[in-house]
Amino acid sequence: MTVTAAPPALLHAVGDRALSWLDAQREHFRLTPQDRATSGGVIERLKPIGELAINMQVLFREGVAGSRQHRSAGQLLEFAWRDLLDGGNVLAALQHDEPLSPVPLEVYGTFHELGHRHPGLESALEVCRLTTTWTALEMVPNRRLGVLNAERKLGLTPSADFGQAVERTWLGRLPEPWTVQLHIAYDLTHTVFHLTNWGEHPDRIPPALADYLALYLPAWTAEWADLEHWDLLGELLVVDACLPRPTLDARMWERYAAAQSPDGAMPVQRGMPHGDPAEVFDLVHHPTLVAAFASAMATSRALSADTAR
Repeated sequence: MTVTAAPPALLHAVGDRALSWLDAQREHFRLTPQDRATSGGVIERLKPIGELAINMQVLFREGVAGSRQHRSAGQLLEFAWRDLLDGGNVLAALQHDEPLSPVPLEVYGTFHELGHRHPGLESALEVCRLTTTWTALEMVPNRRLGVLNAERKLGLTPSADFGQAVERTWLGRLPEPWTVQLHIAYDLTHTVFHLTNWGEHPDRIPPALADYLALYLPAWTAEWADLEHWDLLGELLVVDACLPRPTLDARMWERYAAAQSPDGAMPVQRGMPHGDPAEVFDLVHHPTLVAAFASAMATSRALSADTAR
């Protein structure tokens, strides 16, 4: 079946709008005194900061940002490291309070790849990784892949076998495709993200898994598009961009782009929420980050395909 590709201008526009919204809302990423009161509060607020760093890194890596986008992405990364994380001190403090939590490692991995360093945090991580508990920590299989990928980013000896970890994931077992419910779908997409280092190495997807995804991805995306679940649809669009051959045509991207608000925010499902700006941010920052990620990956792929013709 021939797949009609979405025009690069459409793909790029989604990411451009998303980045503009993220830049305008940057202060909402900041940890509040209430967040800092508990380790749980810090961890909850670190998740979007880590996602912001990953998405800006993808934008740089794929080389699809214009001069304005490139400048905004760089400023956001500097803001995240210097202001939001206090040069890594926030991560070091969390590592001190929760020495066996993998969260500081996972967030720090991206910043380390981008050239930022915090020797105190690295020393603390080195000690914690010597314990048996580090490898015995119970977590879902795709989360284990995330920890292994973060270790790779820092040049650390892996705490488990990556191939075996892949085999333990839902996707690695190639189960019945009609069982892809909401949480399973997110497990699937994040397995692909960690396998490929957020789309950097799509060739790392084993052929059997790539064939499985190519076969069923059109049906999954159609279902979630019909449910207007834009957050998950965006993640599935990233998966499509990681496959050897595209499986989704322009109509899927047109539906996705139409769901984006004029200011660039992407709702989780159906339409945009309304209310207090901070509360709206907490609801839509993830799908908006996903929109920037999906746009960068799809635009890069489309431009590469045009060049190859």
